[in-house]
Amino acid sequence: MLHHPTSHNHYTFTYALKACCLLHSPHKGQEIQAHVTKSGHISDTFIQNSLLHFYVIQSDIVSAAHVFDSIPLPDVVSWTSMISGLAKCGFVDEAIVKFVSMDVKPNPTTLVTVLSSCSTLRAVKFGKAVHGHCLRNFHESNLILDNAVLDFYLRCGSLASARYLFVNMPKRDVISWTSMVGGYAQRGFCEEAVKLFQQMVLGGEAEPNEATIVNVLSACSSICALSSGQHVHFYISTRRDLMANVNVGNALMNMYVKCGNLGMAISVFKALECKDIISWTTIISGMAMNGHGIHVLQLFSSMLVNGVSPDGVTFLGLLTACSHAGLVDQGFMFFDVMKKIYRIVPQTQHYACLVDMYGRAGLLEEAEALIKEMPMEADGPVWGALLNACKIHGNEEMVERIKEGLHNSAQVSIGTYALLSNAYAKHDRWDDSNKVRDEMREMGLKTPPGCSWIEIGHSI
Repeated sequence: MLHHPTSHNHYTFTYALKACCLLHSPHKGQEIQAHVTKSGHISDTFIQNSLLHFYVIQSDIVSAAHVFDSIPLPDVVSWTSMISGLAKCGFVDEAIVKFVSMDVKPNPTTLVTVLSSCSTLRAVKFGKAVHGHCLRNFHESNLILDNAVLDFYLRCGSLASARYLFVNMPKRDVISWTSMVGGYAQRGFCEEAVKLFQQMVLGGEAEPNEATIVNVLSACSSICALSSGQHVHFYISTRRDLMANVNVGNALMNMYVKCGNLGMAISVFKALECKDIISWTTIISGMAMNGHGIHVLQLFSSMLVNGVSPDGVTFLGLLTACSHAGLVDQGFMFFDVMKKIYRIVPQTQHYACLVDMYGRAGLLEEAEALIKEMPMEADGPVWGALLNACKIHGNEEMVERIKEGLHNSAQVSIGTYALLSNAYAKHDRWDDSNKVRDEMREMGLKTPPGCSWIEIGHSI
């Protein structure tokens, strides 16, 4: 075709560049750009935009910028592609600067990209200004743009604004509902997330998808709303597409584990046709938390037989199981396997499990020696595990040494200090216990008030 100039035009090059995008073929795209330049079509804005889009898809922001700068009069497509490319490649601030410098009227696609950048930067004030621009310039509702504004408010934590927008949207789809359910769940308003899901199912305005289900099950897990989780499970059972989804199965399993219904968690696990690393790790961690150490070891063997390699979270579950079951030797065997066979670098959580394992077995000196050998500074959970062991087995001298360690540690939570205060109280050292409480108040540490949930019918 290239040997016959009359057989192709600028549309030909545009479709060829689209093919390169689909095939992820950067070298062919560069060849086409050379042919475009040679044939004299490079001045065509349509082709320039196609080239710009091609480099954005390839995440080659430098080449994209060169193409953009070569366009004499960039149109809204040019500007939108460049802004989108900057945001995609992590240059979020530059994307907003580029948007501000636009000399043409932005379209809804431009604004969707800018709102996403505002969400990433938590630029609430600028995002609100963009929302105001939408209201002033787009009198007809645009669902994609409305969802982008909704997502912006949710990601920035402005739940009241998001709720107002959601309620007043002239049209809502599954993305609108899922964003709102997820926003509530992620911000800790789990009861509202569950109620909104129930409204979604009963209202029939949109059909929940995988993301909706995962979000509402996360909300149920957070507040141990077993009854609500079971209703979600029933809804899943009416949808064959959701029943076969591994992400939904994993979320359902996690909900049952967090709510203490290990039997149902195991049933869901067995029913999964395709089990990934998250499936195996969830059931291993769930059984570990519920004291089924021996069964965890058997599960781990089955996991390896099925060709699934463990990760750091899996080993955390294994170490927890060994700790709760008093399997000290097996626990250190797993720790060595994690480091030497799977090349996983232990984190402080792994060391906290080992300290807890030693502590539960009454091996306090070994636990303290392990902390001294750690390659990183011990944090609150590590010291807390040793403190708890001292409280159980009684070791007043070690409590004093732990106190020194806590003062030298940067990441210590209020729970660890409370544990130290209680350890002193157990040994009738009330002055020292009160002194720790006074220090907590001086540091501005306050114990959050406790709260509980009960389920009555469909309400939490």
